[in-house]
Amino acid sequence: MITIADQLLVLVLLINFVVLGTSRLIFSIRAVAVQGVILGVLPALIHPFSWHLVGIISMILVTKGVVIPMMLSRAMRSAEIKREAEPYLGYVPTLLLGAVFTALSFGFAGKLPMLAEHQNYIFVPASMATLMAGFLILTTRRKAISQVIGYLVLENGIFIFGLLLADAMPIMVEAGALLDLLVGTFVMGIVINYISREFASLDTSRLTSLKEE
Repeated sequence: MITIADQLLVLVLLINFVVLGTSRLIFSIRAVAVQGVILGVLPALIHPFSWHLVGIISMILVTKGVVIPMMLSRAMRSAEIKREAEPYLGYVPTLLLGAVFTALSFGFAGKLPMLAEHQNYIFVPASMATLMAGFLILTTRRKAISQVIGYLVLENGIFIFGLLLADAMPIMVEAGALLDLLVGTFVMGIVINYISREFASLDTSRLTSLKEE
């Protein structure tokens, strides 16, 4: 099971690079949906079976894999945008930064004092690398939808790290984190809808031109 979990985490890291390197929003949305499905499977590989676990996994799969991607796709169609045309930082530099942060995550995680049962996993470096990938997307993209995708990737990094703490905390803590994600996505969806209704563009950099009357 450890090998399967690590292989899935490697796939999560590869998806980070896919999202960092693509300009097509629908491709990014689908990549994040796949990442959410993978994260939904991971708890079943590292924790013993229980009906609470089945409930949490079902919520993760439905929310991360279906509901949130559908909301983002609908917002993208409503705003009539398909690409992130002019990011603050180009895609090649962003990919290079993502690679550097991933390497630093593995180097830093190797120096952390961890329990023996956690040392065989790559959850910690994968969590840190995914957090940094989400942060890069949030700070280098102009479109509001792209920034929502960055928020989702960042939250996925937090979720990966939380999987190691599930034995020490009630399983409902993970459900609470999932609820926070859903609420945050709803709020961002409202913001996207408001921006697209009031302005001709979803470029958030244009909000700096707003002035009080």
